[in-house]
Formats: sequence, structure tokens, C-alpha cells
Amino acid sequence: QIAVRACFLGFAFGCGLLLSAGRSAWRHFGWYMCSLSLFHYSEYLVTAINNPRSLSLDSFLLNHSFEYNLAALSSWVEFTLEKILFPELKQITWLSTVGLLMVIFGDCLRKAAMLTAGSNFNHIVQNEKSDTHTLVTSGVYGWFRHPSYVGWFYWSIGTQVLLCNPICVVGYALASWRFFRERIEEEEITLIHFFGEEYLEYKRKVPSGLPFIRGVKVEL
Repeated sequence: QIAVRACFLGFAFGCGLLLSAGRSAWRHFGWYMCSLSLFHYSEYLVTAINNPRSLSLDSFLLNHSFEYNLAALSSWVEFTLEKILFPELKQITWLSTVGLLMVIFGDCLRKAAMLTAGSNFNHIVQNEKSDTHTLVTSGVYGWFRHPSYVGWFYWSIGTQVLLCNPICVVGYALASWRFFRERIEEEEITLIHFFGEEYLEYKRKVPSGLPFIRGVKVEL
């Protein structure tokens, strides 16, 4: 099953390259296909390098959630319909380029966070502290408390800017913001339980990195 998914992502990346190389109206969708397939493949690859013990079929994040798959499907439908009804909307190259830069920045930031965290990174929020679990505050974690979420947030919005999907840009921004707000609060409760005052001090010094998200509130 791992080989099948890896081959599928490689095939999708190849198709994206073919579309990107042409001058058709689907060129920007080719950029999107390359970005999407590379994101999911690299999630598995970096997990294999960093934390092989947690590696599984789910590390591709292809089956992240029903809502995630629905969001992807919605973006494809919007792109196709608007391409038919408003073809000029899908030919704004400078806007698609901005989206591509957002995608590259977001994915690079997320992978940098995963590599910096090493074996401390896991796709699933941990409820029990392992012997090797340490609080990482260096590298990109010195910029943001949750750089992997910041990267994913801007990557997801960037994919829709790339596709020039105005409806999904708004929808992705709202849905992603709500998801990461809840995820960060859940995770910070665990981190406070694991590291106590050490994490609280880190929390006071370093922002979450996401707009209007401060993390879990602590009563002093």
C-alpha cells in the first residue's frame, strides 16, 4: 500500500509537470498538482528520516480527514467551473505566482520544523511523554511556537491563491484558522503538562505564529 501511494503521488507529480510545461489554461493547475503531490510525499519521507518508529501509511496524510478531502474536492470543482464560466480569471499569472511562492514558503517552513524537532515531531498529538521527548526552542522554533502549523496554514491558503479560487481562498483561510486554533490549544495543554514552567516561559517569549491565535490561556 505504501508503494501504491508513493507511485500514485509520483504519477500525479509527473502529470503536473506536463501541464506546467505547456501554455494551456491548465498550466497553473499543473503547478498545484506538483505542489500537492510533493507535500504529501515529503510528509512521509521526512517522517521516515526523523521518526521512523512513528512511520505508517497515515504519514502520507492522504487520509487526513473527511473535511480535508472535501476541501480538496471543493477546490477542484471551483477551479473547473470558474475555468468554464470565467476563463480569464484562471490566467492571472502574477497572482498564481504569488500563490506558488506561498506554497513553497509554507512547505519549506513545515519541513524545517519537522527536521528541527527530529524524533520529537509526530503527526498525532502525544498524550504521554517519552524518555526522549524534549522541548525544542531552537531554529524555526525560535521564530514561532508552532512553525509546522504556520507552514501548513500558509501552504493551504497558497494552493488556492495559486488556483485563483476566490471562494476557496476565504473558505480555506477560515477552516484552517479554526482547525489550528483548536489543535494548538489541545497541544499546548499537553506541553504544559509535560514541561511545566519551562514551556510557559517559552510561551511568553515566542508567538504562536498564526494570526490572532495565542494558544491556551493559563490562569496565574
